[in-house]
Amino acid sequence: AGCRKSNGIGHSAQFFQGDRATAVELRQRAVTSPVSRRATANRQVTASASVPVVQAADVPAKAEWKGAKLKPLGYSVLAGLIIWCIPAPVGVTAQAWHLLAVFVGTIVGIITNPLPLGATALIGLGVSMVTGLLPFSAAFSAFSSEIPWLIALAFFLARGFIKTGLGNRIAYMIVSIFGKSTLGLTYSLVFSEALLAPAIPSLAARAGGIFLPLTKALCVACGSEPDKGTEKKMGAYVMMTVFQTSTVSSGMFITAMAANPLSVNLAAATIGQTITWGQWALAASLPGLVCLICVPLILYVLYPPEVKDSPEAPKKAKEELAKLGPMSGDEKVMAAALVVTVGLWIFGSKIGVGSVAAALVGLSTLLIAGVITWKECLAEGPAWDTLTWFAALIAMASYLNKYGLIPWFSASVVKVVSAAGLAWQPAFLVVVCLYFYSHYMFASGAAHIGAMYTAFLSVLVACGAPPLVSALTLGIFSNLMGCTTHYGIGSAPPFFGAGYVPLPTWWKIGFGMSIFYIVTFLGIGSVWWKVIGLY
Repeated sequence: AGCRKSNGIGHSAQFFQGDRATAVELRQRAVTSPVSRRATANRQVTASASVPVVQAADVPAKAEWKGAKLKPLGYSVLAGLIIWCIPAPVGVTAQAWHLLAVFVGTIVGIITNPLPLGATALIGLGVSMVTGLLPFSAAFSAFSSEIPWLIALAFFLARGFIKTGLGNRIAYMIVSIFGKSTLGLTYSLVFSEALLAPAIPSLAARAGGIFLPLTKALCVACGSEPDKGTEKKMGAYVMMTVFQTSTVSSGMFITAMAANPLSVNLAAATIGQTITWGQWALAASLPGLVCLICVPLILYVLYPPEVKDSPEAPKKAKEELAKLGPMSGDEKVMAAALVVTVGLWIFGSKIGVGSVAAALVGLSTLLIAGVITWKECLAEGPAWDTLTWFAALIAMASYLNKYGLIPWFSASVVKVVSAAGLAWQPAFLVVVCLYFYSHYMFASGAAHIGAMYTAFLSVLVACGAPPLVSALTLGIFSNLMGCTTHYGIGSAPPFFGAGYVPLPTWWKIGFGMSIFYIVTFLGIGSVWWKVIGLY
């Protein structure tokens, strides 16, 4: 019994001793510094790192979404669905109305940019085919059109222009003469393009094949490149300005844009008067010159370059020219190919050589001589992207016309304006503005002219507007209206594809400049036309 009691007391003593030890340990932990706790935690993390990574599978990492931007994609789909669900107006087939829904959805997608432009356009074509609105032959019909391929070929020529150093050489020459200010450089490009306009009837060839590579080389030589985040240094302003003024210069001469002769032919059939080259040039000369002078100044305020003055630039340009030395063999080949191509663009129609064929002659020369390689052409992403989205929009827009939507729209405008009983002056303003801004639905000036020129000219004459003035105004505006979008005229895709100007900015500036052009041509132009006796 004594032994059992002794053992019981011993066990109790051990228990209380252990309890006191535990209490002491808890107090020590309670007063342990935060640094010690962090050190302990670090040791635990280090120890756990040596354990095989089985625990990581218990908390899987959140996968990053790599697809389209969902919110912009939603806007695109919603815009198309809203139009799709609205019943087609009387006189419009369901097929035409639903194709309009797909077209608008695609345009919204191109504006909001959930995916690259080419991908968005291909999805639009895919929807139009899956829904039975367009067969394959119709959806891809515009890939056999000249304009998209001419623009793509212009990108390839531009690569050779820059790669060989010829672009830098010419750019340094221009800078050495006009380079004291960004505004001076811009004016030199604007008026050089305007001087060539009457000689080269393809705006896409003139802008994409000659002035895009020259402008880009000039921007690069001045240290303004989108890839380096320096596009606003001067390139964004220069690109936007040269594009905007190209729409003005193409409207100043019958031979400055390929579709202008179509306007002349339709006018002759409608009003019985043939517009001569001299009449068109004289009518457009004063308001056109005002635009060429004012547009660089307006954009200099609205969309200013970061670098405005560079007094040392001419001296530095001459130093860089001296470093370049004599022309290399590749530069000479590039110069010869460019001279031949431009020559064929000017005179090729007389010997049956079209604009695309002329560009292929130049590209073939560069490929055969090894100045550029086919691998480099394949790597020219903007060229293929522009070819894809531009051809897709041309196809959808052309079938909106073939399915009867555009003729219905024209007839509706004619009916409304005629029923309003307006005097010819306000009727003229309404009809001209509707003609101008309906170009948002077109990816080709020729398509717009073919679909709407005759109907709108007829309504103007019926309202009592002077026939010749009406015909000239619609013909000139058929060029100016291309300023609004990045797909509306042949010079837009190559300049936009250079990557200097964001799409929303492009559209905002385009709309703002459209107001200036309308005011200038209907204000100064109408007074000028009265002075020269057009009415």
